Amino acid sequence: MNKDEKDMCGNCTGACDGCGAHDQWGEYTIEIGDTVPDMDLSAYHNDEEKKINLSDYRGKWLILFFYPKDFTFVCPTELEEMQNYYGKFQKEGAEILSISTDTIEVHKAWHDTSEAIGKVTYPMIADRTGELSKMFGTYIYEEGVSLRGTFLIDPEGVLKSLEINHNDIGRSAAELYRKLQAAKYVSEHAGHVCPASWKPGDDDLEPGLDLVGKI
Repeated sequence: MNKDEKDMCGNCTGACDGCGAHDQWGEYTIEIGDTVPDMDLSAYHNDEEKKINLSDYRGKWLILFFYPKDFTFVCPTELEEMQNYYGKFQKEGAEILSISTDTIEVHKAWHDTSEAIGKVTYPMIADRTGELSKMFGTYIYEEGVSLRGTFLIDPEGVLKSLEINHNDIGRSAAELYRKLQAAKYVSEHAGHVCPASWKPGDDDLEPGLDLVGKI
């Protein structure tokens, strides 16, 4: 796929209505600054199977939280920690979707039997074919599972932050929450940027020639 084709796909608002840039989403990887295309998804949520679309979350910040597999070891610690922060994320206007290549039935079984996962109240996406994982570049073809990928999408559907870890390395909900706050801050304060480890109440920076060589 050439750059022009990729740029067209990044601006698609539906299932790429004939742009010809690719045959399936798996051939296109989302990058920072791209508009995330709509996609129909199946989710386990509140003990039900639900159909949702990524476009349902326009107007909110959205976190896509990919993980390898249900009934494993690091994954429940991550999903439980995300649940512990879920209320804080919602107060910032953000929603969470956890995503693996497991089926709806396996999500339900895990939710019903795991003390940690039983706490989860955000939707758990069943990316059974790996289509969404492929679009975001987290899919491991040899294993049919996803890497630990975290994607922060703004209310206009633009990807603002991504993190992809080896599956041996768990993530931090606290750091993700800080990133969300920083992303929100700069979106609301045009021309300002957040320095290292910035948190609300800290000084920001306003880039300009007067700062060159003074930091």
